[in-house]
Amino acid sequence: MSRKRNQSSRNAARSTATGGHASARDQSILLLSIGHACVDVYQGAVASLVPFFVAERAYTYATASGIVLAASLLSSVAQPLFGALTDRRALPWLLPVSTVLGGLGIALSGLAGSYSLTLAFVAISGVGVAAYHPESARVARLASRGSHTAMGWFSLGGNLGFAAAPVLVTAVIATGGLRQSPLLLIPALAGSVLCLPALRLLSRSTTGTPQNDPQTDPQTDPQSGPRLHPQSDPRIAPPADDASEPPSPPHPPPGSPLESAPGCTEGPWRVGDDKTSFVKLSLAVVCRSIVFIGLSTFLAFYARQRTGGGPATGTVALCVLYLGGAVGTMLGGSLANRWDRVIVVRRSYLLSVAAVAGVVYVPGPAIYAFVALASAGLYVPFSLQVTLGQDYLPSRMGTASGITLGLTVSIGGLASPLLGSLADATSLRTALSPLILMPVVSWLLFRTLPEPTPPQTLVSAPPTTKTKETTKETAEQATKAKKTTNSARPTSA
Repeated sequence: MSRKRNQSSRNAARSTATGGHASARDQSILLLSIGHACVDVYQGAVASLVPFFVAERAYTYATASGIVLAASLLSSVAQPLFGALTDRRALPWLLPVSTVLGGLGIALSGLAGSYSLTLAFVAISGVGVAAYHPESARVARLASRGSHTAMGWFSLGGNLGFAAAPVLVTAVIATGGLRQSPLLLIPALAGSVLCLPALRLLSRSTTGTPQNDPQTDPQTDPQSGPRLHPQSDPRIAPPADDASEPPSPPHPPPGSPLESAPGCTEGPWRVGDDKTSFVKLSLAVVCRSIVFIGLSTFLAFYARQRTGGGPATGTVALCVLYLGGAVGTMLGGSLANRWDRVIVVRRSYLLSVAAVAGVVYVPGPAIYAFVALASAGLYVPFSLQVTLGQDYLPSRMGTASGITLGLTVSIGGLASPLLGSLADATSLRTALSPLILMPVVSWLLFRTLPEPTPPQTLVSAPPTTKTKETTKETAEQATKAKKTTNSARPTSA
């Protein structure tokens, strides 16, 4: 009876610990999602400010789209660099600092009297956003423990930030003009504060300690922030039980595309990097980015032309575009739990072709329905492409996140001035027509991509104490049996 009672107590304690870790994980994902919204509101704010720059400063389409380019140019270079840094070392302090930097640039852009200063401040905001995403995506992936749904919630936060941008910018700027732009710093201040408890909760859940005191908790570094559990961070190899026999690294399954991938490397807790598939994925994300940034830059103007409405018409169109993205992100996470991610993304791009064509060619209020469909179709792949990139480059997750979330997305902004120049020379309808072909290219690229195997660190649970004890006992028994066999053998003459 006492043995059963002790076993029940151990099971209850284990269940309580598991529930506590799940609760901390959920709270961390929630806080990271809200922080993601506070950052991505500044990505949406750039496109939302364009109509006000045109109205107050008489910018042309090409000049106004240059502002979008400024937000993308430095970001496209900086984000992979920050991703490479986070591959080498955890940088939790980067989350609050980059959040404030992203908001500060947008807040000052409305006060700049010259076009060059406006571009500079918007570029500073882009660098802040670029610095945020690789580290936040890495931390969110660890907090989610490989869950597509949890990563969908994290991405949803960014989509909601996008969706809130037109309403926030219109509410602030429409009442007092661009000189009211410093009020747009408020979300950044809120987001920077929310980063701190999220990192603290994640550190507790991964170390299994109730406190995070730098003096008593060996998993906390007072200079670099919380150190994540070796089983949770693929950059840290788990300690071996026997120092004389280090654990062998896991290998990709036989026949897996990772097994023969170019540049395949071996090492503790690493599998081969499928660089070829990652390049194809990146090209598909670039095409998606061109469509989405092109629509977000000119949709406010185009909706007013197609419906004959006022400025509120453009604001509503942008809200529909960004809210549709939020729905698409959550839908993508749910669909990925039933089908392979590559299949889900491929079909969503096929849907996007018809939806974008409807946005460009269908007149009247029906444009809003096609905007929603196009946005959902373009955002179903959003979080899935991030995890696909991380699984194609499992040994360099920060770099993969920096490219799929930053470089490829920012490259889409490089096409905006070209679209603006074409719109100035012809019409907005003519300038937006090439966007219909971009999802076709993404669909064709995804037809050649394999479904990668998730890294073992994300699909395998950390070994329990009982498992370690059992393994140790088995090893001791094997050693005893070996000694017995050796003693029983006849000695040679």
